[in-house]
Amino acid sequence: MSLQTLINLGAGLWFFACWIGYTHFARHKARKDRSLSSVLQMHRQRWMQIMLSRENRMTDAALIASLERNATFLASTSMFIIAGLITITASIDQVYHTIAAVPFTNASMTPLQLQLKVILLLFNFVYAFLSLTWSMRQYGFCSILLGAAPLHNEQLLTAEDRTHYANNMAQVIDNAGLSYNYGLRAFYFSLSILPWFFNTWLFIASVTLVVIILYRREFHSGTLHTLAKSLEYKSKG
Repeated sequence: MSLQTLINLGAGLWFFACWIGYTHFARHKARKDRSLSSVLQMHRQRWMQIMLSRENRMTDAALIASLERNATFLASTSMFIIAGLITITASIDQVYHTIAAVPFTNASMTPLQLQLKVILLLFNFVYAFLSLTWSMRQYGFCSILLGAAPLHNEQLLTAEDRTHYANNMAQVIDNAGLSYNYGLRAFYFSLSILPWFFNTWLFIASVTLVVIILYRREFHSGTLHTLAKSLEYKSKG
């Protein structure tokens, strides 16, 4: 086995280690530290508590439908990309000669290596499609829970019952948001594969850069700071 082949195998392992490793790291860290996921979960709980006190819930239904449309758009985009990648896989020799004519393309790349890279891209977008469609279904479940929510003036329910219902509904929305996040994350890592067509080390660097970007946005972004500050305002109120 040549040195170049070993480097490519190591790069592929690095890709999966970063993707899977960051997913587990982010979920574990979010349980202990402030993150977009944990802060948004608190906002969702607050949202559902306010929703139960409202007589007109058309706004809440529209917001859930808007969240579902975001997942639907990316799921549809994934399907188009999957169709294109399958077409590329079926005509890999023609694609190989086309890419070989592009400046700065890796000259040592074989048609088999190109096919494996395309398959890796295909795997990414299949995973994204499955995650996003599951997110869509869960937002649909949220719509059902919204329709079944107790009325604002229902006398038979205690405050504890309302809190319990609100928290459970917020958890379903949170699960839908996590699935959406997994699908969106697959898009990010898919972009990091593109430099692999030109240079293996550039691919390794791009995967690392994606992890850094995701980490900064999830745990150190200005948006996170603002969302957390709004929670402090609510707690004071």
